[in-house]
Amino acid sequence: MANTPRLIIVMGVCGSGKSTIAKMLANALNADFLDADDYHPAANVAKMSRGDALNDEDRWPWLKDFAQAMASQSDVCVGACSALKKSYRDSLYSEANESVLFVHLDGNKPLLMERMSARTEHFMPTALLDSQLATLEMPGSDECAISVDISGTPQQIIQLIQQQIKENGYDK
Repeated sequence: MANTPRLIIVMGVCGSGKSTIAKMLANALNADFLDADDYHPAANVAKMSRGDALNDEDRWPWLKDFAQAMASQSDVCVGACSALKKSYRDSLYSEANESVLFVHLDGNKPLLMERMSARTEHFMPTALLDSQLATLEMPGSDECAISVDISGTPQQIIQLIQQQIKENGYDK
């Protein structure tokens, strides 16, 4: 996929598989991988660990740092980031100062809860899923975005993403 957008952000609510899928997609595209979770300041991590949802003031500096880190990569880069609101995606696009393809991982609440409950080494408690679902603004037709169902295996999800990239002309 020689003409795949240089910056791809795998997005969705907690438990959707952003980090896993973004790592696998980066591997499939021979691309760099960055996880937005690694760019949260300690105060954000502490807040979420207590079960408190982040507000916009918490998110703006974090989104800026992550977008700049992605844009600084010299080659194709796949990132994992919740990017729940259109305004957050617009900020990521603006800060990166280049084309960004958003890949929305879409799943139902029972599946997301099941996945979150199975995680052992993550700071996000299951109590914050409702807050994330309430905050989520689905990508619109005016955005450079695709959406994939996450009910399959990770390998099937990667195949769906690659298929949609091709079908939507993002590989041209």
